[in-house]
This record gives sequence, structure tokens and C-alpha cells, in this order.
Amino acid sequence: MVGRLAVPDGEGRRPGILIAHEGNGLDEHQKERAAHLAGLGYVAFALDYVGGGKPLQGRDETMALLGPLMGDADRIRALGRAGLDILLSEPRTDSSRVVGIGYCFGGTVVLELARAGADLAAVVGFHSGLATSRPEDARNIKGRVLVCIGAEDPIIPPEQRTAFEQEMRAGEVAWQMNLYGGAVHSFTHPNAEQSGLPGLRYDERADKSSWKSMLDLFDDVFA
Repeated sequence: MVGRLAVPDGEGRRPGILIAHEGNGLDEHQKERAAHLAGLGYVAFALDYVGGGKPLQGRDETMALLGPLMGDADRIRALGRAGLDILLSEPRTDSSRVVGIGYCFGGTVVLELARAGADLAAVVGFHSGLATSRPEDARNIKGRVLVCIGAEDPIIPPEQRTAFEQEMRAGEVAWQMNLYGGAVHSFTHPNAEQSGLPGLRYDERADKSSWKSMLDLFDDVFA
């Protein structure tokens, strides 16, 4: 697993951001996100949960690596925990102020990490998989949860959103779901349509709006 760590200028400890990439692997866009967050004053680590530290080639390779992970909550949580441990091992990281953000299956990774009881002030999922095999573990979530979902996302259908809402309520989680009309899956990635997969498309409005919602949440939990 080959991730990307970005540390802000200056000295002293800063809040930490764990970033989990889309299902097609750790690409330059996610690495640049880490650098951008470092520029905003955060220690950011873009973990690699499929291996190699680079994008996967095509749907077949992606599913070959992701398929065994889907539904394996223990493995997903272990990978997320390993990435979190790297972030926490950086001396500049303020371990009392850490959040996890994830995109697509990466959203599943950080949500499962939170369900496992990781000490995260917040979790943010962008067009993230919301389903879990252990909904009862929502009671272990310690921080706030924000999920940003395209209203027309064929991969995250309304029934999955409803089940997630029921899970969050049952777990008494402080949660929020933002829906973006007209947006489908991978709306935050400028190159989404290059995958050739149906239901993936960049949406600049939803991308900017969801990013602002995340930063507003950071301001709240890191205050």
C-alpha cells in the first residue's frame, strides 16, 4: 500500500485528514487533494487501500480487487485503520483533531472505520457507498457524519439512502445527508466520464457545494 502524505508549512501540530480514494485506485486527483488540504493547514494522508499507489486499469481489474472487499467489514476496517495509523504517526498531526473523508468505495472505508469506533471527530462521504453488513455498529460512531450524494446516483439508490438514515437514527448519530439534484455517481471527479462506465459524471456545482459543506463541518469540529 503506497499512500501520499502532505504536511503544511510551519511548525506545531495541525488537524489531520484521512482521505480514502475512489474504487479505481489512488490517482493524481486524490494525491492533489492531500496537497490542497495541506495548503489549507491540515496534515493530510491519502491512503491506498488496493495496493500499488496508482490507479487501476478498467472495470475488470477494479472489480477483481474490490470484489473480495465488498461485504468484508473486518478487512475494510483494517485497511482504514492502517491508513489512520500512518496519519497519527506523523508528529505534526494533532491526534485529538482528526477526520476521515472518502469518495465512492473510499466513503465506505471511512464510514466502516467510524463504525468500528475510531476516534474521528467527523466522517465525510462523497458519493459514498452507504450500505454495511453491521448497521448495529453505528452506535460506535463518535463524531459527526456528513454524506454528500447525487440524487440521481444509480449506484447509491434511494433505498440505500433510506436504510442509512434508519441506521444513523438507531445509532443516535449526529448525521447529515446532502442530496444534489441532477448529480450522479463520482460527481467530484473531473475525469469521471473517462472511465466509460454508465452513471458516472462530473458535476461542478455539486463538487463545489459538497466541498464547502465539508470545510464548514471542519470549522465546527476543529473549533
